[in-house]
Amino acid sequence: MQSNIIAKNKLNTVLIMALFVIIIGAISLIISYFWGGMNVAIGGIVFATLYALLQYFLASKIAVLSTGAKEIQKSDNPRLYEIVQKLSQKADLPMPKVYMITDPAPNAFATGRSPKDALVCATTGLLDIMNDDELEAVMAHEMSHVKNYDIRVAMIAFGLASVVGVLSNIAGQTIINNGRRNENGGLQVVLGVLVIILAPILALIIQMAVSRSREFLADASASEIMGRPDNMISALQQLRKHNKPMQKQDSATAMLFISNPLKKGGIVARLFSTHPPLEERIMALEDAQHEF
Repeated sequence: MQSNIIAKNKLNTVLIMALFVIIIGAISLIISYFWGGMNVAIGGIVFATLYALLQYFLASKIAVLSTGAKEIQKSDNPRLYEIVQKLSQKADLPMPKVYMITDPAPNAFATGRSPKDALVCATTGLLDIMNDDELEAVMAHEMSHVKNYDIRVAMIAFGLASVVGVLSNIAGQTIINNGRRNENGGLQVVLGVLVIILAPILALIIQMAVSRSREFLADASASEIMGRPDNMISALQQLRKHNKPMQKQDSATAMLFISNPLKKGGIVARLFSTHPPLEERIMALEDAQHEF
């Protein structure tokens, strides 16, 4: 399928990841400028990079522990297991590990560093409300995250956001301390506070953009795997109809799920949500039906 949606979202992801690099570089320059040398900046980058790598390699374990997911075998739930098995063959992917979460909220996620060590997970609530075609569509969406290496992109975005958080604190404190030592350092103190506050917010916005573009791409890719978008549209409509927060929540892993697992917030919470509205995703698939 020659999909403009897929091409556009892949380009957007490259641009978004480049923005992360620019932000990290800018913060490092701020640190080096106020300290008059690169040693502190380099030390901060090394520490933050190691921290990001730790997050990267532990992301799957964190996701499993924080969500309460349990690995299952075919005998535990033949329906879910066989659907994942069927999709792995269709998508020409290694069979991922299959997990389940005991939770009435319908949801699913995928994680891992590559297709070779990926896992997919569904809640009991998802299995309760979906027919086989809809359940297949949701799991095709998760397998698309695996096939498109979205699972790796998500972990890189999370790791880079962590780097920005660490470096922004170092930069902010550096500027503030420098400003306090100078008679006319009030402006520097204000600048330091702004760096501490604004850099993580900007990182969150970029992380949000990564997740949002990946969701549109996974919807389109799932429709391609199944050969038709109507099952994916129906599944998203079911998620919209039965949408509710999960019992065990973790904002750090929220971006992995097909639907926002967190409690609904106000306008600001929706603005900074890592998930595009289900209505927009449905409309995007309906507009692109002729491409499948």
